[in-house]
Order: sequence, then structure tokens, then C-alpha cells
Amino acid sequence: METTVSSFEPRRPTMTMRLGLILFARCRDALREWRKRGRMRAELDGLSDRELFDIGIARGEIDYVACNRIADSRGAFFPP
Repeated sequence: METTVSSFEPRRPTMTMRLGLILFARCRDALREWRKRGRMRAELDGLSDRELFDIGIARGEIDYVACNRIADSRGAFFPP
């Protein structure tokens, strides 16, 4: 009976590879956030002035609200 010894160890990701994965994840998250803002902006643009007034947003504030949708300085809350 022969026993074969292998010196193979599973490779751990190198620091460069980990940093690359972190960078990729951050870019992916930023792209998702950008798309969410675009969808929100489009939805708010589709509302009439009366509907915007009902939720407390002026037409000129749509970009601001879309970019700061988590917490608004006016006290409004827009979930992510």
C-alpha cells in the first residue's frame, strides 16, 4: 500500500485580489444606487404638480429628493 503525500494547499486570495473584489463590490453598489435614483427621479417626474404638493415636494426639489432619499432635511423620510 502506497501513501501519496501532496503539498498542495488551497490558495488564499492575495491582498490585491481582495482589494479588487472590494473595489468591484463598491462599484456595483454605486451603480445600483445610481439606477435607484434614476427610477425615483422618473417616478416623481411622472407625478402631477398636485400629487407632488400632496407629498410635500415641489417640482424643483425632485433632484434633491432623489439624491437624498434616506433622510431629507425637511423631515420627510423616503425608504431606500
